[in-house]
Amino acid sequence: MSEILVIEDEDVIRAALRRLLERHGYSVTEAGSVEQAIEIGDVDAYDLVIADLRLPGEPGTAIIARAADVPVLIMTSYASVRSAVDSMKMGATDYIAKPFDHDEMIMLVERTLKQRALERQHASLKSEISQAYPVAGMVGQCAAMQAVFERIQRVAPTDSTVLILGESGTGKELVARAVHEGSARRDGPVITVNCAAIPESLIESELFGHEKGAFTGAVGSRSGLVEAAHGGTLFLDEIGELPMAAQARLLRVLQEGEIRRLGTAHTRKVDVRLVAATHRNLQQLVEQGLFRADLYFRLRVVEIDLPALRERGEDVIDLANFLLEKGCRRLNRPALTWSDEALNAIRHHDWPGNVRELENAIERAVILCDSDRISPAMLALKSPAPAEPPQSTSGEHDDKLSLDEYFMHFVLAHEQEMTETELARHLGISRKTLWERRQRLSIPRRRSSA
Repeated sequence: MSEILVIEDEDVIRAALRRLLERHGYSVTEAGSVEQAIEIGDVDAYDLVIADLRLPGEPGTAIIARAADVPVLIMTSYASVRSAVDSMKMGATDYIAKPFDHDEMIMLVERTLKQRALERQHASLKSEISQAYPVAGMVGQCAAMQAVFERIQRVAPTDSTVLILGESGTGKELVARAVHEGSARRDGPVITVNCAAIPESLIESELFGHEKGAFTGAVGSRSGLVEAAHGGTLFLDEIGELPMAAQARLLRVLQEGEIRRLGTAHTRKVDVRLVAATHRNLQQLVEQGLFRADLYFRLRVVEIDLPALRERGEDVIDLANFLLEKGCRRLNRPALTWSDEALNAIRHHDWPGNVRELENAIERAVILCDSDRISPAMLALKSPAPAEPPQSTSGEHDDKLSLDEYFMHFVLAHEQEMTETELARHLGISRKTLWERRQRLSIPRRRSSA
């Protein structure tokens, strides 16, 4: 039950307000002045304070300084804009004029209490995360991760461009968000773009926007994702997949702080901080003529190198415990524990998919577990060093190899005349799956030289 302190010097109004609030399930304490309210006890022990503006002695707004983070609603018979503005400037949460409508008062009280509950929940969650994990919920005690945390904390308060390097699944987006949260832009937007997931023919329009008639299908003007990140952070994941034409436009954003939508000569100023990530060797792409050298040097002002999970020692156990607790909460399961065999399997697995693979394996285990302990079988991990590959009576292993061979043959045979979207459609998969399978089978995407 929410506790409400009512400060009102007119007995009739105070009593009426008390009855109204109690009918709606609130516990009410009354005071006739600010001085009397302070004498009753700690003001910050209440969930809400409702105070009249004009009181004997100090005005109702004087209670605001004593209320700490408790919301204060100000009532007044003088329904002037000036008194409302003054109250809000002094820290009042809201303002209501007397005589007030009962429904209006209850609606205002409910809204204020709900907002306070959300704020306290959010603050508690942030505090819990920051105490348990040093940077944005990231887990890691090994030297490599401590170096990552230190680099994040150094670069985040600046406006420098950051390049995050690491294998797929190592948590590059988490690092980007940690950089954003540690910056002066934390209240601005953070826009995430996976450059590999957008068709090459559309990526310039998606990033930089277009004007009506800029190309077939452009039926109206549209701002791009760079503009959407104005005042905040733009995170370009897999930037190594960005086509050359888009690279040139991005370089202009970094050099001049401006963009030009497709179909116009007019430029627009933008204020964005760029954080980029890739699992590819950009230096090698530069040498191959597939990535602009000037953009590469602009990107690598500060590099953050994320280690693979197999290189992080006992961090894998800390991560497994963290993800298990998170998974149980999210899937509404009671707390689960690991068997010794499961922990051993986690320690010795190579984790080619890194943290993402670990998270998926644990989610599967939480769903399948029918006791209070997770076994290795529930994780569906291969033995760390099997003497022979397991025999499959269903031919699943052979089928997988055949599918990979077909995929490789089809892509190499048709990528010259088909777009990535057409390839994916003919193969019956998504563009993202197409890109991921290209990476696994080492078939780089054909690039435009434009």
